[in-house]
Amino acid sequence: MNQFNMEERRRYISEEFNKRYGRLPSIWARAPGRVDLMGSHTDYNMGFVMTMTIDRDTWIAARPREDNQVAIYSCNVPGGALFSLEDIQRDEAVPWTNYVRGVAAEMQASGYKLRGFDGLVHSTIPFGSGLSSSAAIEMATALLFKTLSGLELDPVDMALIGQKAENEFVGVSTGILDQYSSVMGRNGCAILLDCRHLTSEVVRINPSLHVVICNTRAKRNLVGTEYDERRAQCEEGVRLLQRFYPEITALRDVTPAMFEGQRRALPALIARRCQFIIEENQRVLDLAQALPEGRPEPLHALFAASYSGALDLYEIGAPAMSAMMQAMSTAPGAVAARQAGAGFGGSMVALVKGGFLEPFTEHVTKIYQQETKIQPEVDAVQAVPGAMILDWV
Repeated sequence: MNQFNMEERRRYISEEFNKRYGRLPSIWARAPGRVDLMGSHTDYNMGFVMTMTIDRDTWIAARPREDNQVAIYSCNVPGGALFSLEDIQRDEAVPWTNYVRGVAAEMQASGYKLRGFDGLVHSTIPFGSGLSSSAAIEMATALLFKTLSGLELDPVDMALIGQKAENEFVGVSTGILDQYSSVMGRNGCAILLDCRHLTSEVVRINPSLHVVICNTRAKRNLVGTEYDERRAQCEEGVRLLQRFYPEITALRDVTPAMFEGQRRALPALIARRCQFIIEENQRVLDLAQALPEGRPEPLHALFAASYSGALDLYEIGAPAMSAMMQAMSTAPGAVAARQAGAGFGGSMVALVKGGFLEPFTEHVTKIYQQETKIQPEVDAVQAVPGAMILDWV
């Protein structure tokens, strides 16, 4: 995932920027990806998530323009765009630029006056891996506009703008998890996020554990897929349960006892979706205690229950995920393993004992490749700070 050290990366992007624009960048914005250690699909149910920003990130090198235009291109994927801030339209031909366009549109809709720029994106987050590559672009873009335009905008407001851009401009009904994680990350720690109140607590990761991302490299696309169906099913569950509990507004409000008391009033499919979210919320809170302690047994139990529920109750699995889970759970040093992100392919996450990274990686790569004929990406990651301006001259 990571090809360059910091200086090599800066030099490469500067050269590419100069080739495209005939000048060097004057500002650099960085926003990290994230992996959720627990809390699949709990964010849009106003619940809890254990998230961690990772040292795989998106940089945007830029230079301000004197007109009302934004030029945006990428080192990673073909195509780009030049668009006016006075007339922002979706681009179906180069869809990745819609994350930049959407942030600009939502910031202006919120009353912020923006300054245009020439920009070049470089990312070490694999696209479609479930590690929030889109949110990283959104947050780096928002940070650029904030800085170049001299705006007063706090990190939570930036996250909300990014979420709205993805929901309404791009057309993906995500929760707040990805954007909040990208701007609020903490060095060396996970974050316990309360998605209703948009507050968070720092949770220490026991130093005996490595966090390892295992990318299945299976194709995955959230737009127009079953992700939106899961969200609608949860909302239907809330609507039905409100007949018995009028005070609830989200599944976060439903205790296990409340759910079991009225489970038979729900269609079987809706009941399974609700059960997963209610149990997953509790697992997040339990992980907040287990993660600093680092004891293998409770960590394994929590991760295993999350993965089992994701497959059987929420049905967000994929053949590649099953193959990767088999490879991870039998690898030397494996403590715990589960899905990362929304499921349907993408990445998995494991906790691995110190000193076992090399044999773990070799085993997972060999077994997964034998089963799927796909070369996976197995990468230990570190928890890093949230979005920031790296340099501005």
